[in-house]
Amino acid sequence: MEKLDIAIRPAGRADVPEAARMLARAFLDDPAFTYQLPHQPSRERRLQRYFRTLLRREALPLEATELALIEDRIVGATIWKPPGAWQPSATVQIAALPGYITCFRARSLRALHTESVMFKEHPRDDHWYLHVIGTDPAWQGKGVGAALLRSRLERCDREGLPAYLESSKLSNVPLYEHFGFEVTGVLAMPEAAPPITKMWRPGRPGVGLDPGR
Repeated sequence: MEKLDIAIRPAGRADVPEAARMLARAFLDDPAFTYQLPHQPSRERRLQRYFRTLLRREALPLEATELALIEDRIVGATIWKPPGAWQPSATVQIAALPGYITCFRARSLRALHTESVMFKEHPRDDHWYLHVIGTDPAWQGKGVGAALLRSRLERCDREGLPAYLESSKLSNVPLYEHFGFEVTGVLAMPEAAPPITKMWRPGRPGVGLDPGR
């Protein structure tokens, strides 16, 4: 397979519309969002609103959101949260609330419950939190997600800090394991909800990623 020229760069406000559309496509069949937004015909439009709100209100101010580009087209994105910043402040949550309510509407309580479980079970040790990673469906399986992971995990290794994520797709767990994440359990969600796997990557001070990965 020909190796793609994938560029990784920080996201800016001008990227929000395109990045939100790409993430909406990436998460259209995601089990957690399917559970929260079961009406398929409106799901992509609502997800665009969700990711616009997340990017503008929560992610971009933290300066840890990265984009993967191929020929100047956004084909993937990660939203990381730095140590100590995994839970948004009350001020940020209030500012973001109208956008999230517009997205989830009648399912807002279900989405809020999911978030409250995630907050309750989130590790308290200092770490980088991978809140979102998504690849445009047309580019999945071509190394985009791996390039995005490698970018921030190299920084984790330089700083000797752990990383944490929740995987809503069981099929993605092996990819994260390949990059050193370990399964620590599943979120305590209702029986009707899909399983969400908790994964932790221990800090590895002085150890770099295998450049061949």
